[in-house]
Amino acid sequence: MAKKPIGIEVSLAVAEAVKLCDADVVAAYPITPQTHIVEHLSELVANGELDAAYIPVESEHSAMSSCIGSSAAGARTFTATSSQGLALMNEMIYIAPVLRTPIVLAIANRALSAPINIWNDHSDIMSVRDAGWIAVFAENGQEALDLTIMAFKIGERPDVRLPVSLNIDGFTLSHFIEPIIIPDHEEVQAFLPPNEATVKLDVANPISIGLLANPETYTEIRKATDDILLASKDKVIEVFKEFGKAFGRHYRVIETYRHEDAEIVLVTMGSISETAMTAIDEMREAGEKVGLIRIRLWRPFPVEELKAALVSAKVVAVVDRHMVMGAPNGPVCLEIKSALYDALNPPKVFNFIMGLGGRDVRRVDFKTVVERSKSLVKGGQSSFEIVGVYE
Repeated sequence: MAKKPIGIEVSLAVAEAVKLCDADVVAAYPITPQTHIVEHLSELVANGELDAAYIPVESEHSAMSSCIGSSAAGARTFTATSSQGLALMNEMIYIAPVLRTPIVLAIANRALSAPINIWNDHSDIMSVRDAGWIAVFAENGQEALDLTIMAFKIGERPDVRLPVSLNIDGFTLSHFIEPIIIPDHEEVQAFLPPNEATVKLDVANPISIGLLANPETYTEIRKATDDILLASKDKVIEVFKEFGKAFGRHYRVIETYRHEDAEIVLVTMGSISETAMTAIDEMREAGEKVGLIRIRLWRPFPVEELKAALVSAKVVAVVDRHMVMGAPNGPVCLEIKSALYDALNPPKVFNFIMGLGGRDVRRVDFKTVVERSKSLVKGGQSSFEIVGVYE
């Protein structure tokens, strides 16, 4: 009999997924809007529902430091953060992938200061986009739970051994109560093998991890990490397929919606994708040939899959939720343009920034993007616009 979904806050569902995965160590420091994740994990540990070391650290920097140490010792490790917390982790974020420590980090995406803002956009994750982490985006609560489980399996694979960030939009996803199917512990254990670290800190067999790299070796170490990250895309795809077979919910590195005959294709990441799909349905009813590409795997970037999905479009409208200061495009658009650079007869690519600092992204905004894209094609105007900015 198929399981019935239960109503649960998405943050709590992520914590429940960590429990189902039998995490060994949880490093916790509160910051809005991720706090409910680690709060619920503290309850699960205190109640004996999760047998884990719960470390209430003094800062996010300490949280990631603790995670690197515990993961290097072979422990299944989890933490969560947002915004300025991720910024404070920054020093250690760049260390984790090179040391091959498969930490799972949930990021309730939130705007970076200044000015101070506690609401959602993607500026926090984009601040560490080049750090070497595998990064996935969830569109809804079910995906957040499922991707948490998959993140442990992906990162801990012997042929990967990299940290994974799960990105959920702050408040608009993290604090919503949604119907979510929570699998049984036995099902998750059958899907997720034990964390078997082949190289780890062990007092009985002392080794050193994270030594100084001289100029003669630094470049080679960085290249080796990048090679592993790029190769991990195929491993992510394999885990997605394995999850689909085990649980009946299927995932891909990119998802398409009504794009086969679309002349204008929108590109989105995160929870606004569901709003975009509703807007596309309405535009289709009005005769507009509009489709959607949703990016689930942000790093490593799915170049081949996106190129194949976009090359037949006439116009691509990329929606970014982060501004690259001093450059004429957002980060997702820059990647799309790079992917399409050597394509024959590439589509026109336009960039639209919206939803910064938690500003509502509405169906009408996507309709505005489509209309502006038509005008830009005809007028040859700038390819970069901020939607709804007050003049």
